[in-house]
Amino acid sequence: MRVPVSWLREFAPVPADQSGRDIAARLIAAGLEVETVAVVGAGLQGPLVVGRVRTIEELTEFKKPIRFCEVEVGPDHGHPDTPGLRGIICGAPNFAEGDLVVVALPGAVLPGDFAISSRTTYGRVSDGMICSERELGLGEDHDGIMVLPPGTAEPGADAAPLLGLGDEVLDIAVTPDRGYALSVRGVAREAATAYGVPFSDPGTELVDLPAPDSGPEPHEGLTEDPTACDLFTLRTITGFDPAAPTPMWLRSRLVAGGMRSVSLAVDVTNYVMLETGQPLHAFDRDLLQGPVRARRARTGEELTTLDHVDRVLGADDLVIADDRGPIGLAGVMGGLTSEINDATTDIALEAAHFDAGVIARSSRRHKVSSEASRRFERGVDPALAAYASERGAALLVRYGGGTHLGMTAVEFGRDPVMIDISADLPAEVGGLPVSPQTTVSALTAVGCSVAEHDGRLQVTPPTWRPDLTDPNDLVEEVLRLVGYDEIPSVLPPVPAQSGLPEARRLRRLVGTALAGAGFVEVPSYPFLGDADLAELGIPGDDPRHWLVRLANPLSDEQPYLRTTLLPGLVATARRNLSRGGEDLALFEQGPVFLPVATFEAAAAIRPDVSRRPGPEELAALDALLPDQPRHVATLLTGAREPGGWWGEERPTQWADAVAAAQLVARAVGADLEVVPGEQPPWHPGRCAVLRSGGQVVGHAGELHPRVCERAGLPARTAAMEVDLDRLSAARVPIAPAPRVDTMPVAKEDVALVVAHDVPAGGVAAALRAGGGPLVESVRLFDEYTGEQVGEGKKSLAFALRFRAPDRTLTADEVTAAREAAVARAAAEVGAVLRG
Repeated sequence: MRVPVSWLREFAPVPADQSGRDIAARLIAAGLEVETVAVVGAGLQGPLVVGRVRTIEELTEFKKPIRFCEVEVGPDHGHPDTPGLRGIICGAPNFAEGDLVVVALPGAVLPGDFAISSRTTYGRVSDGMICSERELGLGEDHDGIMVLPPGTAEPGADAAPLLGLGDEVLDIAVTPDRGYALSVRGVAREAATAYGVPFSDPGTELVDLPAPDSGPEPHEGLTEDPTACDLFTLRTITGFDPAAPTPMWLRSRLVAGGMRSVSLAVDVTNYVMLETGQPLHAFDRDLLQGPVRARRARTGEELTTLDHVDRVLGADDLVIADDRGPIGLAGVMGGLTSEINDATTDIALEAAHFDAGVIARSSRRHKVSSEASRRFERGVDPALAAYASERGAALLVRYGGGTHLGMTAVEFGRDPVMIDISADLPAEVGGLPVSPQTTVSALTAVGCSVAEHDGRLQVTPPTWRPDLTDPNDLVEEVLRLVGYDEIPSVLPPVPAQSGLPEARRLRRLVGTALAGAGFVEVPSYPFLGDADLAELGIPGDDPRHWLVRLANPLSDEQPYLRTTLLPGLVATARRNLSRGGEDLALFEQGPVFLPVATFEAAAAIRPDVSRRPGPEELAALDALLPDQPRHVATLLTGAREPGGWWGEERPTQWADAVAAAQLVARAVGADLEVVPGEQPPWHPGRCAVLRSGGQVVGHAGELHPRVCERAGLPARTAAMEVDLDRLSAARVPIAPAPRVDTMPVAKEDVALVVAHDVPAGGVAAALRAGGGPLVESVRLFDEYTGEQVGEGKKSLAFALRFRAPDRTLTADEVTAAREAAVARAAAEVGAVLRG
């Protein structure tokens, strides 16, 4: 919301010595988010005057339209050779002889440090510049020259005050609970409270707008759904001049407020909305048939809105309709069939109060956010409609002529909200002394009616604050006016010997271990779409395709919660590769979401929203929540070890992904078994199944070449994903710290020939088991395939280390242990000692 300070001062007489930044500081202290304080036309210097176009000469010898204009700029600003006149070259075609324009004279500097000088161009001397809105820093409209309404000022007058140049503008980010701040009225009230000055409310000042005693009746307005529209008003104006220009002061305020001037009728509705916060909509009365009513849409009805989009309506939509059907999407956008145009002389001016939830759902369902919907979905003052529509009608009649025929209105009563609160509650919550008198004063300042009785307060919030519904809301109001900076900062006591929860401690251990191994953590959004799973080559019958769909996704391309972490890592890797990254080692920890209930089961449970759900209903709702096991995944591509003077770089291999999984298992304290397997999206011949505690906990290996191609990743990209919760559950008891043995180690190497499909891990396990308690370690250090071992065979070379804790092993003991280990491998996996 952009609020010109000069406009704000009309309703709140802030001291003249307070700048826009001073006002912003006060508003920020009161809880509003003032993002910037801008100056209209910042950077503009030098002479800027009103000019009248006397003559226009079309220069036809050029490829584009060029005009040489003789412009009256007043006796004090003319050229010495032509008193009161300036010759100016201009390419815009949207003005005519006699129009008033804004002229920057030589010596002026426009925003962007654009200096104006007298120069020869297109064979003529251009002695100034006729300006557009964008060139003056007023807005983004650059479609043509800024033409001033007739009678705005005489040629030669200073244009700066007419355009509001130099006025400061507060740009405020309005949070959903502060809908009243989407108006100058609401922000001015906050400023008046912050400075302790009286507030003049434009929303309660009736305009002297009499209706004729006799004649045509105003157009009839109705509402058929009081729950969605409890107030509907319709004013009628006849004899309006559609060619009447918007006065310059009103245009300037619209531009400063971030809106574009369109026509007098549209500009007035926008102006009143910015001023009061009440959206208005003007219909061409001649295009209406029968009464105008607010009602629910009928399923399948169609409406073409002002943005020329054909919309199919549903039963939950609220529409404005006449006897032909919908003519507007209530509170969101009007319809094209009843739009006012250049020939409109009779206007029906609508002002209504709609339910915030109804408008918010329609806005999201049709994916259209308008200035009106932004206000209605945050809550508009229900007492404002009649005042705002009268203000709008008065401006239309004043500047566009015509006759106000009166207003028809339908209103349904609303139950007043009263909140009972202890006078001491703000002090208890804020942890600072707040007297009951201060509480009452603060609540009265925000517009509440307060009655005191036996130390308790009965508070009735104002109609413009629908967000005040319970005692804590009132406490917040009191504390923000007292000052958030007055609330003391007190660190909470930490219980002795308390530490991180076990699950968080393990996650930190995993993250630290991976970071220490050179991986970079890359948290990503927990959303995916069908295309993400298809890119990974995951078949449709895979459990990872059983997805939880979001009711209101951020993107239609990713409407589901993820069942795997790999799509996020793939997208991150692709983005980094496109920006010049080459050697990547990424990891992510986070939950995946596995549904436990069908859609039908979820749809069958709909608690009554008028009361708190009971224990059984809460338990049933909890049972619908998806399982959310925590996973950890890594992705590697490029060089795993950099090259240099010490040697060449080592590219990433599938074994690096397995090593990352083993690193995670060691950090958690679990044993990990690695066996061959198959699982999309990994390469069938380079995929490892990871087991722990007798169950599969994940997979690791090289991604399938087709997956790499579809995803835009280099060939031989490796990845792993592990269910961290399952792995943690399989942890072994923590062993005591290793003892440093003083006895010498005995070293033996063996080379065993096994079938090609026998995993090395199985051979190592057999050797370890066969060697008995004397085996200290078993390590694979070489693998060979070729003619010397025969087709379908491979040779695995292991380094065996034997040690006894209390003595030096004899040669016979070492030989016996070695032979027992080889015998066990022969018995279990068919290993043959290589000669």
